[in-house]
Amino acid sequence: MAATASSHDQAGRISDAELRARQMQQAEELLFSGPARRGGFARPFFQGDFPGQALFPYPEPTAAERAQIEPIVDQVRQFVERQLDPAAIDRDADIPRAVIDGLGALGVLGMAAPVEFGGRGLSQSGYCRIMEVIGARCASTAVFVNAHHSIGLRALVLFGTPEQKSRWLPPLARGEKLAAFALTEEQAGSDASNVQTIAEPTPDGEAFLLTGTKRYITNGAIADVLTVMARTPDPKGSESRITAFLVTPDMPGFEIVEARMPKVGIRGTATARLAFHKMRVPAANILGPYGKGLKVALTVLDFGRTTFGASCTGVAKACLEAACRHAAQRRQFGRALAELELIKQKIAVLAANAYAMEAVTYQTAHLIDSGEEDYMLETAILKVFSTDAVWQGVYETLQVHGGQGYFNNEPYERMMRDARINTIGEGANEVLKAFIALVGARETGERFKAAYDRLKNPATTLSAIWSFGKDRLSRSMKAPLVPVRTHALQPFAAALARRTTRFGAAVERALIVHREAILDRQYVQERLADMAIALVTSGCVVARLDHQLETGSARPSDQAAAELYLHLAGRKFDSSLASMRSNDDGMLTRAANSALARFAP
Repeated sequence: MAATASSHDQAGRISDAELRARQMQQAEELLFSGPARRGGFARPFFQGDFPGQALFPYPEPTAAERAQIEPIVDQVRQFVERQLDPAAIDRDADIPRAVIDGLGALGVLGMAAPVEFGGRGLSQSGYCRIMEVIGARCASTAVFVNAHHSIGLRALVLFGTPEQKSRWLPPLARGEKLAAFALTEEQAGSDASNVQTIAEPTPDGEAFLLTGTKRYITNGAIADVLTVMARTPDPKGSESRITAFLVTPDMPGFEIVEARMPKVGIRGTATARLAFHKMRVPAANILGPYGKGLKVALTVLDFGRTTFGASCTGVAKACLEAACRHAAQRRQFGRALAELELIKQKIAVLAANAYAMEAVTYQTAHLIDSGEEDYMLETAILKVFSTDAVWQGVYETLQVHGGQGYFNNEPYERMMRDARINTIGEGANEVLKAFIALVGARETGERFKAAYDRLKNPATTLSAIWSFGKDRLSRSMKAPLVPVRTHALQPFAAALARRTTRFGAAVERALIVHREAILDRQYVQERLADMAIALVTSGCVVARLDHQLETGSARPSDQAAAELYLHLAGRKFDSSLASMRSNDDGMLTRAANSALARFAP
């Protein structure tokens, strides 16, 4: 009967069709509302174009910026080396208050906050330099600072009213108070839209009563100001929307259920479980537009992912230095480890990835500093690439140290435990790969849809076919320009241009083959994302090395590492492209379904 096609089954559960429609509506609202977005340097690759103007010349700080940031970097480096004991922080599962106060005194906890509110007013690029230093020394402290500044304080800077900023920013920027960002719940992690905490307006409309729980909240038990996401009713009677609220722990109904949740790594961070029991929050504490809390969340996470890249860059450099030092000093089989090819292989990849991480981090930070409004795709690519690469790097650094590295009198087992969270936090890498593929391919999909709509009109059919075919032929026949200025990079530029053209064709082919079903083809999404990551990171590496060669600032080790990375990324691209046609997808699905069948309810 027709009734069986209802949007809900007899148990009241939502149907797949309605769930898909709701997800699509949320995605449209969150990611694609407002004017068309064409900025940045990642999207053009999906069209088979190379963003030469966006990537070249590679950004360098001005003399004034260097004069501002270099002394601060030196101060922070001296402080963390003298005052910050990462082993003790891990052992005691606590960052001492003296360390927090010291970072506050140096201005680290308000580095990118406006000067008029007590901050240092640094650019995102400058702030990344600071996070690189801290990340190299102690991952727990880097995550603590990131949670306070990049996703806690930053939300207030970007979305706060003048009154909210005047009240809360000065003590936060000075480190006198700490910030946290509370989004994650039992049913809302990577699926950020599934927040279940509710905020009910009081009858007089002057406040909201928050009820719900949060978990895995960094700084949650030590924060003085928290940005809390809660579901609020739609005044027009539609589905409830998420709104951001500024909350303080002195509000009646605020409960710290668990102050420090034990975990594998970054043990020094205070990761809390919280509960709100009809906690009264003034309506004046709404942060950003009513019902636009997810927009607030996604925006600040972009900043957090950029500083993630900076912290990972610091770790990668530390790993490279440690592996090289040990390989040069340790002797086995009558010679230094450094003479063995399989050790050389590990060190070479460490060097290549460290160079690329730095290139992509500061290219992305520069994009933010330039005033560009949309950098979601670039920050997602940076986060996935840097966290995967640093996990591999720490793993290989421990392997170079052999049995010595396995014991906890060395830092490498701690570094491995600390690095493990990176591929999960601030958007699991699997989720971000799907995001990269679908957001990147959207413009091509819109172009196809427009062409299809024209073809349905008999009056324009022939001209539409001619125009569309001409456009596709032009894109496939002409490789884009990669505007390197140094002769040594011409072969790399040509290879990158060819692969960019192939990628544009692969995106088109995937959309033609799968159409709307591409939304569920995660095997395909991952390959598209892997190809995009290889191209975008290669573009940043080429731009950086070209600048260094042109200015004479490239060390031989820089050039060797960069050129190796371009080869490695090219091979990764080629492998992913080949697997678009020849793969084990069917066997993977069958094997997984067979294993899962034993646990079906």
